[in-house]
Amino acid sequence: MGNILSVAIGAAIGLIGVVFGSWFTARRQDRMWLREQKLKAGIGFNTAVVQLLDYLKETQLSDDGPGANELANRMQEARSALYLLCAGDTVDLADALARRVWSTRPTDGRDDRQAEFQETLDLLRRFTHQLRKEIARS
Repeated sequence: MGNILSVAIGAAIGLIGVVFGSWFTARRQDRMWLREQKLKAGIGFNTAVVQLLDYLKETQLSDDGPGANELANRMQEARSALYLLCAGDTVDLADALARRVWSTRPTDGRDDRQAEFQETLDLLRRFTHQLRKEIARS
């Protein structure tokens, strides 16, 4: 009787270990997947914003061709992914950056517009820094 009880307790402990190990592995894989998705969305958003800003340095969005429309669509798609994956602070910065990009006008060598453009780049840096922190925490 004592041997059966020992074996049953050992088997129960082993089973609990397997269940816990499987759960822990699944959680870790979920976190890794979420981190990867945040990184992909952040890269897509940053790339589209930078390309759109480069385009808008010289031309207003309303005077755009198909290139600017595609960039704007990619930015919006990546921003939607950020909405689904990221925390409120990161989403707020993405919103502020997108609004800022939409209001960007060609610099035309004007100091006031160049200052606005520089502020937009600073906001992009803040967003990137915030996204890095969030990815590191996940």
